[in-house]
Amino acid sequence: MTWSLLFHALEQGLVFGIMALGVYVTFQVLNFPDLTVDGSFPLGAAISARIIFTGGNPFIAIVWAIVGGVLAGGLTAFFHTRLKFTNLLSGILTMTLLYSVNLRVMGKSNIPLLGKKTILDVFQNWFPQLSQDQLTPILFLLVVFLVKILLDYFLGTEIGMAILATGDNEQMIRSLGVDTRITKIIGLCLSNGLVALSGSLFAQYSGFADIGMGIGTIVAGLASVIIGRSIIRGKGNISWITTSVIIGSLIYRVTVMFALRYGYRLGFQPGDLKLISVLLVVIALTFPAFKGRIKALVTNNGSNEAEDK
Repeated sequence: MTWSLLFHALEQGLVFGIMALGVYVTFQVLNFPDLTVDGSFPLGAAISARIIFTGGNPFIAIVWAIVGGVLAGGLTAFFHTRLKFTNLLSGILTMTLLYSVNLRVMGKSNIPLLGKKTILDVFQNWFPQLSQDQLTPILFLLVVFLVKILLDYFLGTEIGMAILATGDNEQMIRSLGVDTRITKIIGLCLSNGLVALSGSLFAQYSGFADIGMGIGTIVAGLASVIIGRSIIRGKGNISWITTSVIIGSLIYRVTVMFALRYGYRLGFQPGDLKLISVLLVVIALTFPAFKGRIKALVTNNGSNEAEDK
């Protein structure tokens, strides 16, 4: 393993950490299993790539990508809150619809950005003393930190607390006069806006946008959330939770890199990325129960030894 591969995995972990924060908002804050993510991630990439490919400003491309993600989340919320579809069906419908939308936005299945000015090139011009290998992780770290701070602040506001309460006990918060339809709309728009932002940054980082780049995004996001929350436990405040989600994304990407690099010894192939992702989710889900059983076994053995004495 080379250090460049490790740093590459960490850079991807930071970019996808924003997506994981979006997944956290729906799956854990709102308690809403939203499959729109598999469509809103490539939507953000498609919008950014199309704007940059035609000579547009990369910062404007990011803004429009976020707008697209917000609209995608709003459509899912409309299906669920107004048309009374189930949360799963609402997400599936939007995800399927976005496949055609993404094709229309890009005009073809793949848009290369080689030779086009991306956000990385802009910052390289601003800070010529830094190499590309130094600039990329610093830039992504700053972006992720800014997104995390803004999300922490928002969830601490009155609206944010209402969204948290909606996920904890929807009937109770509705009895207090809060319109849970509004909180769901805001939460879904926020979540998919973050996911689209991640897609936009990833397209500019990888140098292309592809119609299939969103397949399995929800699994990667869930894996990051579950790994982070399983390994880093014991703190209940929002700031610590969002930090654990980002760390989970970093751990997930590094683990995938190791699996793809050395997994041939276990029979894995380069095309087994989605299989590895699912296995990581399964391991992360079973880890707390497995750890609890070991702890209970150790406690019981200790009690038995004490009784024998």
